[in-house]
Amino acid sequence: MRTHTCNQLRPDHNGDTVTLIGWVNSARDHGGVIFIDLRDREGLTQCVFRPEQSADAARLSHSLRAEDVIRVTGTVEPRPEIDGKSTVNADLPTGGIEVAASELKILNKAEVLPFQLEKELSNEDLRLSHRYLDLRRPRLARNLRTRHLVTKAARDFLDSQGFIEVETPILSKSTPEGARDFLVPSRMQPGSFYALPQAPQQYKQLLMVAGVEKYFQVARCFRDEDLRADRQPEFTQVDIEASFTDPDQIIGLIEGCLAAMFQSARSLEIPTPFERMTWHEAMDRFGSDKPDRRFAIEITDVSNLFAESGFKVFSGAIQNGGVVKAINAKGFAGITTGQVDKLTEIAVNAGAKGLAYIQVRGDDPATWRSPITKFFNESELAGLKEALLIEEGDLILFAADQWQPACEILGRIRLECACMQGLLEGQEDVFDFLWVTEFPLLAHDEEEGRWVAVHHPFTRPVDEDRPKLEAGDYAGLRAQAYDVVLNGHELGGGSIRIHEADLQAAMFNALGISENDARAEFGHILDAFQFGAPPHGGIALGLDRIVMLIAGEQSIREVIAFPKNNKGADLMTSSPAPATPIQLRDLRIKSTVPEDKEP
Repeated sequence: MRTHTCNQLRPDHNGDTVTLIGWVNSARDHGGVIFIDLRDREGLTQCVFRPEQSADAARLSHSLRAEDVIRVTGTVEPRPEIDGKSTVNADLPTGGIEVAASELKILNKAEVLPFQLEKELSNEDLRLSHRYLDLRRPRLARNLRTRHLVTKAARDFLDSQGFIEVETPILSKSTPEGARDFLVPSRMQPGSFYALPQAPQQYKQLLMVAGVEKYFQVARCFRDEDLRADRQPEFTQVDIEASFTDPDQIIGLIEGCLAAMFQSARSLEIPTPFERMTWHEAMDRFGSDKPDRRFAIEITDVSNLFAESGFKVFSGAIQNGGVVKAINAKGFAGITTGQVDKLTEIAVNAGAKGLAYIQVRGDDPATWRSPITKFFNESELAGLKEALLIEEGDLILFAADQWQPACEILGRIRLECACMQGLLEGQEDVFDFLWVTEFPLLAHDEEEGRWVAVHHPFTRPVDEDRPKLEAGDYAGLRAQAYDVVLNGHELGGGSIRIHEADLQAAMFNALGISENDARAEFGHILDAFQFGAPPHGGIALGLDRIVMLIAGEQSIREVIAFPKNNKGADLMTSSPAPATPIQLRDLRIKSTVPEDKEP
């Protein structure tokens, strides 16, 4: 028996006998004639049950309710006019026809639903508890289709460029990667543990040693870290590595891949090449290494105005080697007290002691409203007005600190001001792609008093900075690293890798990793590098985040079939769950959690 999908039928099918199978989307009784909107994954078709056409089908149709699974056979007819008015639904692909049912079979009845599918639900936990129902919503079903198209486009593009897909192990070894590992106990080797991969980083580098040259993988990754809207404990990367490459080649490859993804899933032509910006410039101008440039607020350094200022908060910061930076939130002088309090809280959470600001109520600085302008002289006020292009109605916000903290504080304030002012409204279809390059190679951990890798210990320094690394001069070293950014979201990041033993030893030395520790943690890859490791580099794209942005969603949970909630739990399957005593016995593990505390 041939069945049709619910979006296939058109007026040129009039008179055809067809069979449809799907769910009852809605049922309506019009004076004893039952109208059913039948739904499958392709769309909706209206079916009508008239007693004169089939008494049995019409009688049975009165028992139907939402989400019953049914099979309908009938004749395709044009939608009629009623009282001289057309009943055609122009919003549906099948809106010009209906199926006059001759047979109806109920394949499965549905219980009363825990929530209505046609209405948006704010209770996310309820949605996730019944995710199989949630996924029937057109928006979620569309998101899954979008994810498929994005993933297929990536695979097809990379295949066209000579890359081959290679799977790497899920059960691996725990190595320091920056986030907590999920550990899996080994029954056959009691007391030993596998780790789920945070990324296939070392395996893909080993594939380069193996001569694969061009590798990719749609890879599952796992990190045991706190969650947020665009983070999950398990997520998917489009992981890529190539031999004999350089940053320009990787960047060009990824621009082509992203263009293919957006074209396939959203029919958007993405202009390439993308603009490039160094990490230092991005931080200096926008206070973020993933800047959202869809609104015009930028950070300005005004340190030269306040080096000798009577306002000791500013001049003191400069004398201590810091800076004074400011932003001009145009037209926001009418900010409320509550909004000022919120901005201040954001600044304090970012490390500031408070938030200095000026509400520009008039052209004359004497009319400006601020707790700090009384400490400024006329020259400072005039210089500030010129540097920030201050006009009546503007709001000026300051940060005085060391360079990077000052940038980060104003970066967060900048984003919040944009939200408060509604500057991103109507920008949903603006796609501002950007490459951020030359990230710091190392960062100094003040608490531990040591240098740590900003990315990972195999990231290569820029060629000009290699002598400094080998000489032990670690401040200001730049990495051959690059992130691709879209509208304030990092889509992916990568780097050119270290492949020489002497340079890798210098990197481990900078990180305070002894030769013995390096061998214990990374011996497998260090051994491989001794046998003709080629120059190589790569990148990993966050598939979930890319699909989220293409689909216009605010959370990656909306583009993952079965996500965890914000506590890392799968409410549908009640996961995670305690292990049974027998399972723990077999693994030689004893739980230290009291029984009354177990979930």
